[in-house]
Amino acid sequence: MFLRYREYIVNAVFKNVLYCLSLVRLDHIVFRVYHLWEAAAINSILQLKYFLFFSFFFSLILFLHPFPPSSGSQGQFPLTQNVTVVEGGTANLTCRVDQNDNTSLQWSNPAQQTLYFDDKKALRDNRIELVRASWHELSISVSDVSLSDEGQYTCSLFTMPVKTSKAFLTVLGVPEKPQITGFTSPVMEGERMQLTCKTSGSKPAADIRWFKNDKEVKDVKYLKEEDAVRKTFTVSSTLDFLADRSDDGAVVSCRVDHESLNSTPQIAMQVLEIHYTPLVKIISSNSWPEEGQSIILTCESKGKPVPEPVLWTKDGGELPDPERMVVNGRVLSISFLNKTDNGTYRCEAKNPIGRNSTEYVLIVHDPNALAGQTGPDHALIGGIVAVVVFVTLCSIILLGRYLARHKGTYLTNEAKGAEDAPDADTAIINAEGSQVNAEEKKEYFI
Repeated sequence: MFLRYREYIVNAVFKNVLYCLSLVRLDHIVFRVYHLWEAAAINSILQLKYFLFFSFFFSLILFLHPFPPSSGSQGQFPLTQNVTVVEGGTANLTCRVDQNDNTSLQWSNPAQQTLYFDDKKALRDNRIELVRASWHELSISVSDVSLSDEGQYTCSLFTMPVKTSKAFLTVLGVPEKPQITGFTSPVMEGERMQLTCKTSGSKPAADIRWFKNDKEVKDVKYLKEEDAVRKTFTVSSTLDFLADRSDDGAVVSCRVDHESLNSTPQIAMQVLEIHYTPLVKIISSNSWPEEGQSIILTCESKGKPVPEPVLWTKDGGELPDPERMVVNGRVLSISFLNKTDNGTYRCEAKNPIGRNSTEYVLIVHDPNALAGQTGPDHALIGGIVAVVVFVTLCSIILLGRYLARHKGTYLTNEAKGAEDAPDADTAIINAEGSQVNAEEKKEYFI
């Protein structure tokens, strides 16, 4: 009975001593002793006296009545879990004990400063709050977490001996919104472009991906630099390519992926403006122009900047008949076509970047000559019919000769004794006797 009572007293004294230890910090004592004129110095001195008294009292009890650890404490183990939180968020640290016989729990930070001893707050930090305190659990929260809060936190269970469990707090650095640099508008076709996307403040290093019109570009350069002070990373990626007219108006985007962004990447976009020489094409309204008809030639030109009004020429010179050959912007209209309009028509377009041209060869056809060529040729038709009739007759003759040669065999002599018979019955009888030799007498028609 006395031993159990003594154990209860020692446990209570031990808890008070530990609490005093958590309250009395060496840096506070030095600070307050140095500033003796402050009123708070008295509290620090009293706390130190309180600590020294109970330390001496506790040591005396242990010296006079040593006792072994209780058997129940052998199955007591604090349990913690690692925590990951985004910078600026709130971290919840929980320490649980399945079996606890009224033994105190304590949380301490990576600098081994006591945060909470049971339900008593030891560190003056307004960000740290008590969530739950019981014999089986001690949970605290740290709000507005910064990168400096990262590290290994310790939960201590004050059995004999003291048992601890570690929980590592990982703080994710959120990358800043990316920026694209290196683009100067406009860019001439054929020039080399180098676009750089950069983001800072990520921890661990963020990933950068490039897209052109929602199609990912793989061939890029990637570079990361670590900030030795804040332990964060600055990541940059460079997209290198030759400007092409097909890139004009294309949207180039840089996307930053990071686990702190909760599957919502940060994106920076840049619309490309490419200047290029005109592309020229002539479209005809009549694919088979004839004399007396009209034709419209349209010159389509596409460039950036927009090309100036086009220039029409024929065979390297001006249009010979302005009255029939009318130019309206990009359209050339020629009315009442004749053979003199045959030739090569050129359309030329230009802009500040350069000039380009294309040609169209006009051939005016004679409608009468075309009708003579397309009328029926009676001589040709008669010749074809004669050949068909001749071939048919030859085929009939050859077929008749073939059938005659394979027609069969015939008996050439009558039966012996048939012509000398006195009557018909006798002739038939005599003829049957000579039938045997009939197969040998054959005649062929050739």
